[in-house]
Amino acid sequence: MTLSLFLHALSVVVWVGGMFFAYLCLRPVAASVLEPPQRLSLWAGVFDRFFPWVWASVILILLSGLHMFFAMGGASAPHYTRTMLALGVIMMLIFGHVFFSPYKKLKRAVAAQDWPGGGAALTQIRKLIGVNLALGLVTIAVVFLGRAMA
Repeated sequence: MTLSLFLHALSVVVWVGGMFFAYLCLRPVAASVLEPPQRLSLWAGVFDRFFPWVWASVILILLSGLHMFFAMGGASAPHYTRTMLALGVIMMLIFGHVFFSPYKKLKRAVAAQDWPGGGAALTQIRKLIGVNLALGLVTIAVVFLGRAMA
């Protein structure tokens, strides 16, 4: 159980922390100092490096989370674990959509130097990452507040 908790927490830090940095630190600076060709190329490169880490995190979060959930009794596990599981699955589905749709569009647009198309794809990604970041922070709050109240 300790190894599962460690892998789970580490993966959450990588994924949610990466979204926090990208959304609240990198995005505003990139938007203010880079022209669309450089900004879109930067984001395509950032996502090329970040998304493999997110895939690894998603897999580890799901496997370690399910392991701990069933070790805690499955359906009879504390209420906050079911909420955490539901929010985590929603986040994973959103990430899957980002990866297979707007991210692919962004990569194609950057390769074709279609800056308006790339901008539209990046806007979709930005909005969905904002939603996922909010869900991730809520999930963290649910876990810690749920444990404190249990």
